[in-house]
Amino acid sequence: MDSARVLIVEDSASLALGYAAQLEDTGHEVILCETLAEARRSLLAETFDVVLLDLQLPDGDGLTIFDALGDAAGNPGVVVVTADGSLNRAIAAMRLGAYDFLVKPISGARLITTVAAAALQSGGDKGSKPTPERRVEDSESFHGFIGKSQQMQAVYRTIESVADSRATVFVTGESGTGKEVTAEAIHAESKRRSGPFVAINCGAIPENLLESELFGHVKGAFTGAVENRIGSAKAADGGTLFLDEICEMDLKLQVKLLRFLQTSMIQRVGSSTAEPVNVRIVCATNRDPEREVAEGRFREDLYYRLNVIPIWLPALRERGNDIELIAKSLLERIAAEEGRKVTGFSRASASYLAEHQWPGNVRELQNALRRAVITGTGSQLDLVGAPRGAPRTALIESRAPLTRNDVALVKPEVLTSDSGAIDFSGMTLDQVERMVIEQAISRTTGNIVQAAKGLGVSPSTIYRKLERWSD
Repeated sequence: MDSARVLIVEDSASLALGYAAQLEDTGHEVILCETLAEARRSLLAETFDVVLLDLQLPDGDGLTIFDALGDAAGNPGVVVVTADGSLNRAIAAMRLGAYDFLVKPISGARLITTVAAAALQSGGDKGSKPTPERRVEDSESFHGFIGKSQQMQAVYRTIESVADSRATVFVTGESGTGKEVTAEAIHAESKRRSGPFVAINCGAIPENLLESELFGHVKGAFTGAVENRIGSAKAADGGTLFLDEICEMDLKLQVKLLRFLQTSMIQRVGSSTAEPVNVRIVCATNRDPEREVAEGRFREDLYYRLNVIPIWLPALRERGNDIELIAKSLLERIAAEEGRKVTGFSRASASYLAEHQWPGNVRELQNALRRAVITGTGSQLDLVGAPRGAPRTALIESRAPLTRNDVALVKPEVLTSDSGAIDFSGMTLDQVERMVIEQAISRTTGNIVQAAKGLGVSPSTIYRKLERWSD
């Protein structure tokens, strides 16, 4: 959209005129209002693409303007302007349907970029009211999800209602509950669906490389930077950027991410030039983010900037009959992939599906089904008789460092010194890592979540490694 009609609702004449001058210089048409009453009259009488809304107005709370938007001509995107002290109210505005919010003082580039993006979003609906919300009640599937429990129906409805907003979404839940599936569903439901969906795992990339992976770098910026790289944020321009395991991010990089969220500008490593980026941010963690903030591992201001739309995913054991639905769907697909003809589950397997706690959630269920399909022989799947994928070693239960006796159980050829300390000569890093992870799993009697907690890593990290080692 080359130009847009913008309604500026701001009681400070100097600020309003400043915003107007910058927007008019880029070709936008601007109308000014100082009060809520004036804004309501303007919205009923004229059509606007964007409303630039201050929350502190002389005749009331700016949030009440959302009551008038249902009767407004067109379908304007709302961009809230707020001070740092009103950040919680700006987040409330996002939950009411605002496209984005800007924190004073506002840079000209940020203002122009945000207004243009909000106008582009509202442009697709110009002249028509939003279509009725598609009902998901009693649906057994939704954008990659399987299940019709009440908890999941609530998740589906939230995804539908927030998909077209630019508000950041913070997805929480145990490992394996479907956080990336949630991000993909939000993208698929949104008007950004034709744009790119880019996922980056903040816990799987070394912290010294994560900034480059996220924001890009220029050739020669550091050792190994042999060519220019645009980075994931720029690659997602016009689409959705999914930041998985966000709580694993280093505090120094959290500062740069916060700056990016506030300005919509990125600066590649080694570059002195900032570039505008228009992305929707969805992030996820299997940790308790409020605890991470309280213990100083995650910035409070970044948490509040990200946690505009929270989505909590229930564990598989809390989803009732969804377990059977998911198992049947996965079994059909896995059996086809492995070339096996399986008609269903044995009676013992059906009981096991319902009674097992599934600490690894859907990912654990998927792995258990694949093992049973590969190792089974009959037409009915026997989950109970299939190998559980338990580690092949039985190491000591203590949390003491590995000794020569421990290592001998895993890798007899490992040499040790006379003192009993391990000599890792001849072992690759991958072999050492596998040895330590297998000991942790054995110590927790196969509980991946507890093993990951003891090692200080994410459970999804262990699951990925186990899948790689089983290939």
